[in-house]
Amino acid sequence: MHFVVGILGLLGFLLLAWLPSTDRGAVRTRVGRVVLLLAVQFGLGFLLLKTGVGAAAVRVVRDGFDHLLAYAMQGTSFVFGDLVKVGADTSTGAPILFTVLMPIVFVSMVIGILQYLRVLPLVIRYLGQLLAWVSGYGRVESFNAVAAAILGQSEVFISLRNLLPRLPERRMVTLALSAMSTVSASILGAYMMLIDAKYVLLGIALNMFGAFVVASLMNPYTVTAFEDAEVLAAHPESVDGPQSFFGMLADYILVGFRVAFTVAAMLIGFIALLAMLNGIFAALFDGTTFQELMGHVFAPLAFMTGIPWHEADAAGGFMGTKLVSNEIVAMTELSRHREGLSDRTIAIVSTYLVSFANFSTIGIVVGAVRTLNTHQGAVIARWGLRLLYSATLVSFLSATIVGLIA
Repeated sequence: MHFVVGILGLLGFLLLAWLPSTDRGAVRTRVGRVVLLLAVQFGLGFLLLKTGVGAAAVRVVRDGFDHLLAYAMQGTSFVFGDLVKVGADTSTGAPILFTVLMPIVFVSMVIGILQYLRVLPLVIRYLGQLLAWVSGYGRVESFNAVAAAILGQSEVFISLRNLLPRLPERRMVTLALSAMSTVSASILGAYMMLIDAKYVLLGIALNMFGAFVVASLMNPYTVTAFEDAEVLAAHPESVDGPQSFFGMLADYILVGFRVAFTVAAMLIGFIALLAMLNGIFAALFDGTTFQELMGHVFAPLAFMTGIPWHEADAAGGFMGTKLVSNEIVAMTELSRHREGLSDRTIAIVSTYLVSFANFSTIGIVVGAVRTLNTHQGAVIARWGLRLLYSATLVSFLSATIVGLIA
């Protein structure tokens, strides 16, 4: 039964992407690419969830991050001492600031080292070329999709700052959609401490391709080789001179530190806000909390992903929490209140949560682009709600595919 519901749900989400299309007629030219992209998503899902090779790859990545987190904990323990262990023997565990957020500083530094050694640029280039071949979009869009998953939603636009003035509106929108549909490698370790690593990796991979599925339906266009080359003529790496190794380390450490405490501030604010809203709604609506209301609103969409109806309210609550707050808050809630949910439901919800698609992201992306190019910042601001809608559909597509495979 869940297979039939999942197929119908997948078609429903594709329809929801096509209805507000900027050029419905042009979608016909992208149907072949949409089918190919969906086939790749199903192939990746099957590989990571159902094969020994996929399980081994997930294990290698997870073990690698476990080692990184262990190294990071040594630095955290040196600075904070016994505070790291406070609460470790209670049911809630050690404070999230130390166990989940502080490792972001070290992971950010490792990313900086790989960037400095030219490892990440090579990965971005070759994966971007492969993605361009599959998606049928330009190299700018494809490189951006890969870079966003590594550098982050704000940092990726810095790497493209020379290209921004040359990009027409539709291509700029696709870049923003990719940035909102993915997550940053610097906080993967934090995600893996809250949800299963395989769903983190699967969510990243599926969303990377899913963003082009939604873009093909909602924002279809073609890019010629000449147009792509013309934009790429402004090479982004030609802006800055060489940076010393230790200068780079300092920059990335400080970036990681700002990210960690920014996430901490967001957690404090949003979880407190959720608690207040839950209290207000419970007082006004005879015990019904805000999250329960969000669960009712998102329940039909959760059901479309293949989640059983009797679990749809609970799953919809996590999905709604992510939209109005952020993915870390929702993952934290899921890790604390997953009792009674089936393994498939947890797989679907976990995959859905792996993206930056929430209201606060609109401001983050608009602000990042506006500081680099005022005109393009205005473009993203004008498309803000449509971009959030699109990125949310990307998450639903990925979650539905996992529901069909799990």
